[in-house]
Amino acid sequence: MLYNPSMTRRVASILQKLLPLLAFIIPIIILYFLDPVLFEKTWKGRMFYVFFLWLISLEMVLSWEGLQTERIKRVRSVRTGALIVALSLPIIYVVVSNFYGLNVLIENFSRQLGIFWADVMPLSTEYLVFAMLFFLIVLLEYGFRGLKIHSISFVFLTVIGVIYTIDNVYLNNFTPFQILVPTTASLAANFLNFLGYPTIWGGTTNYVPTLIAHGKVFISASIAWPCSGIESLLIYAVTILLFLRISAIPWRHGVAYFLFGAAFTYFINVLRIVNIFIIGANGGDIWSFHDSYGQLYSISWIVFYPVLIMVSRAFLEKNSS
Repeated sequence: MLYNPSMTRRVASILQKLLPLLAFIIPIIILYFLDPVLFEKTWKGRMFYVFFLWLISLEMVLSWEGLQTERIKRVRSVRTGALIVALSLPIIYVVVSNFYGLNVLIENFSRQLGIFWADVMPLSTEYLVFAMLFFLIVLLEYGFRGLKIHSISFVFLTVIGVIYTIDNVYLNNFTPFQILVPTTASLAANFLNFLGYPTIWGGTTNYVPTLIAHGKVFISASIAWPCSGIESLLIYAVTILLFLRISAIPWRHGVAYFLFGAAFTYFINVLRIVNIFIIGANGGDIWSFHDSYGQLYSISWIVFYPVLIMVSRAFLEKNSS
């Protein structure tokens, strides 16, 4: 086979564009083999890494031509060396944290600080460290233009880490985030009553309301801010705002898209709470749904909503021309 320099350069350019994605696939695979069960959980789990990889891939596809890799002009340069080191850091962090006691140190230090969910702090830290390393890799490879292209996936990962950290520290009682809880609980109760599951208000403790529903059995559960829709709305807000910012959608259309998506995100979360109570009222296991499958409702919607917007706009433009 004859050597083809242009083909070689093309393959090298493609691989270079894929580096931010490849840098995290291997460490995430390692984490999966270490604890596959944690990848089945959305709340305080690692399933969000799957969505993170999806977002990176989506950003690459949408901005493939804009991913100009000429920022790295020389193989032997300080920038190239720094990039090579940065690309290895996700794997190094996973190895050090899981095999050399870093996670244990983080948990013990968190307990000394009086953090109730100290055992989850290594996971929260992992999300934040991955976010910072992703930021560093993209910055070194593409500069600030690359950060704009990959801003959604970076902010998505950061928000997850921040939300987990806040919940670990404040134990479901972060008052500013409790603002939507009464409305969410009231809507869920009305919906359950409409579906034939008699539901009453069981009181409020530290701004956290409790609902009691009756089906085959009674179920009593409290609704804190992570369950009220705040978490989903925060993730939705940063994701869709960044998407609208990097797209060419007119601002008036963008406002309409944002408001519709926010309302739908909130409504989906109310349905998730209703499903939890229905499962419990029928004697089922609410926690597997609460920790794993329930949040897939809103997260799947948030991740695919930008795709829905693009497809709908492409369809409308095609039919209007």
